[in-house]
Amino acid sequence: MEKTRQSTFLISTKKNIQMEKSDLRKLNIDQTNYVTRLSKRYAARKPYAPAVLGIIFSFIPGTVIEILVKVGDRVTEGDDLIILDAMKMKNRLKSHVSGTVTAININPGDRVAKGVVLMEIK
Repeated sequence: MEKTRQSTFLISTKKNIQMEKSDLRKLNIDQTNYVTRLSKRYAARKPYAPAVLGIIFSFIPGTVIEILVKVGDRVTEGDDLIILDAMKMKNRLKSHVSGTVTAININPGDRVAKGVVLMEIK
């Protein structure tokens, strides 16, 4: 015979705290409306910005193994640009736009962090 454990959570405060209407925010997640209070950290977060076309960022920290293009080369969408060794895998960074390589900010053997601008294409 197994015993069933039940637990009850009781949240109590010594004084009633009334939230002002200015503290509450409305959120709509998957067609469900919620009313919540947002933290200071959430309110101070960096706002979303769409990706900048023509800028190739490192998506993961790693070591640059090989650069497959030179400044002035024409590339098309899907061309391999850089081989980045990260987490014991060789990742091929591909072009997401067609254009001309205008700047290469790295050299083979460089260790890069996440979010570093590796290359620019115009």
